[in-house]
Amino acid sequence: MSYGQKDNDLLKLAKDIYFADQKTKFTLDHAWCVLRYEKKWLSLNTPKPSGNSKQKETCSQALSCPVGDPEVHPEGIKVAKAKRKNTAPVRSMEECQTVWEMKKDDLLMKEILTNLAILDTLLAKNQPLTEAEEVVKNKLLALYF
Repeated sequence: MSYGQKDNDLLKLAKDIYFADQKTKFTLDHAWCVLRYEKKWLSLNTPKPSGNSKQKETCSQALSCPVGDPEVHPEGIKVAKAKRKNTAPVRSMEECQTVWEMKKDDLLMKEILTNLAILDTLLAKNQPLTEAEEVVKNKLLALYF
């Protein structure tokens, strides 16, 4: 028996076992041809070395489907995220302080705008102000004017 014939016999035996277990014919030959040479399945499918140095491809012989080089398995999501996390840019102290000063100035401007909006609302009221509203209005007027 030649090396290729042994693979064909093994494939036929595997299909017979599948039929005996599943009570249906194996119909995924095209998927088997593609996945057979994937890295994940390669260790399960590697033929044992024999005396014959010529190796015949079962897939290309028996099923006539294209055989390519095994593809390199892409890195996983966790590995990619870890790489992104570890490559965070290192910032200088001066740069951090500059950003901090800008944020403080921004916060101060937001506070001023909020207070002026409150003052505008209090001044625009047609009805008489409550005692608390009058106190707030006087404080804001003293603070900004």
